Amino acid sequence: MKKILYFALAILSASAFAQNPNFDNQLAKKLNADELGMKTYVLVILKTGTANITDKNVRDSLFKGHFFNINKMVEQKKLVVAGPLDKNTNNYRGIFIFDVPDFEEVQQLLKGDPTINEKIFETEMYHWYGSAALPEYLNSADKIWSKKP
Repeated sequence: MKKILYFALAILSASAFAQNPNFDNQLAKKLNADELGMKTYVLVILKTGTANITDKNVRDSLFKGHFFNINKMVEQKKLVVAGPLDKNTNNYRGIFIFDVPDFEEVQQLLKGDPTINEKIFETEMYHWYGSAALPEYLNSADKIWSKKP
């Protein structure tokens, strides 16, 4: 019985450390992937802020700047995911996922967003551990939209 148990453990141990046959070392290095193909990002949750801007032209101008800044951060390859959330009880309005290692750099990038500067949105930041391949989806994402917001 002990021999069978040791044999089973040996097989499980070997398979746990098996090499991925699709592993691309160059791509893993380019994306700063760890051995699991993952890395740390900064997740930003946009929440409803304290601003009460009722002038439509002012709000429209601020949101135009918001979208401009999003596109700029994507072009800089800093922002890899952005999008709104449905209405919810937490007043969460949207998310950003940044391909940068620390909160300080994200804070600098967000200084270009007038909706945050004018308190339409407030932010919460968290480190998020996800697939290092996430930035690669931007190549496809840029080919499937027909209108910019």
